[in-house]
Formats: sequence, structure tokens, C-alpha cells
Amino acid sequence: MLLTGFDPFGGDTDNPSWRVAQALAGQRIAGHVVVAAQLPTVFGASLTELARLVHQHQPATVLCLGQAGGRAALSVERIGINIDDARIPDNTGAQPVDTAVVAAGPAAYFSTLPVKAMLQAVQRAGVPCEVSQTAGTFVCNHVLYGLLHLLAQHPALAHTRGGFVHVPWLPSQGTPHLALREMVRGVHEALWAAALTGHDIRLAAGTTH
Repeated sequence: MLLTGFDPFGGDTDNPSWRVAQALAGQRIAGHVVVAAQLPTVFGASLTELARLVHQHQPATVLCLGQAGGRAALSVERIGINIDDARIPDNTGAQPVDTAVVAAGPAAYFSTLPVKAMLQAVQRAGVPCEVSQTAGTFVCNHVLYGLLHLLAQHPALAHTRGGFVHVPWLPSQGTPHLALREMVRGVHEALWAAALTGHDIRLAAGTTH
């Protein structure tokens, strides 16, 4: 299982997505070992590094994590869209506006992870969680869309499933926030659900049963 987080961006000195990935590195989940890796918060380079990691490890599951300041819960992303539209520059100063992630690519891809099963597992563990219908238009969405495009285009990766979870700020970063241990516990449960669930369960929005 490949689990990625990002380096700090936007003036922050920390990024909880990478802290969570580090905390889960080496864990065994349903017979799979979690490999943690850091992606740069950079358009283009983040996907180059992610593609390298996916081809190197040939994982059964890829879960990318990102920071979403202003959200109070883990957000399991349902969809990545083919647009870069940056409100702030990335870590190299790039700030694309109305640019495709993949030229001539489809408008969107749905996550191939069982988002509702992951939601239920995290909520049952007592960690705030939601299914999100937008991963934004910054590097997080860039990575989600690019990952799903990569998996769709390479037959050798046909059995690899991929998706994205946003995590809130750490308490030191502002409000709303979530303690690191809670984020780690939630992502751990999400990975177990992803590993054990073939076809996703059906839950109405906002429900846990």
C-alpha cells in the first residue's frame, strides 16, 4: 500500500498529511505493507514523483493524503477533475489558471477506492469523517486526477486502486483542527476498509449505517 503526503506549503512549517503517512509507514494491513512517501507541493513534479513510486512499488492500493485547512474532518474524496486553478502559488511559485491536468484527458475520474466503506470505518472508530465531492483545484486535485489517469492508462496497473483523503490542520496550525493521533487512527481505519472491501457499500449522504 503506497501512502503519500505532501511537504509544507503556503507559509506553513508543517503538513499533517506527511506526518500521518510517516506514522503509518511499515504497518501491515491485510497482508500489505504500508510504504510512505512525500510528494512535493508542486504542479507537475508531484505527478512525476508519484508515477515513479507507483511503477516502482506496483502497489495494490494508493492513498494520497493532503492538507485542507478549514475542514474539520477527514475528507474522503470522491472525484478528481481535469483542471488546475491555483489560488496561491505552489512551492516553486507556479500558479496555473484554468489549465488542464492532462491535455485532452477526460473531464473527471472517480476514485477507485470504496469511499463509503472508508467513511463508515473511520466514523465507527470515532474519528470525524465525510465524503467530499471536491478536492479543490490546487496540487491535491492535480495529484488525485493524475493518479487516476495513470491507473486508467496503464494495463499493468489495472488491479491497483487509488484515491485521496484530505486531513484537517494540526492544533498548532489553526481552527478547525484535529489531533495527529486521531488523523492517524482514522487513516489507519480507512486503509483497512480499502483493503477489505471489494465493491463499495451503499450509504446515503450523511449516514453511517
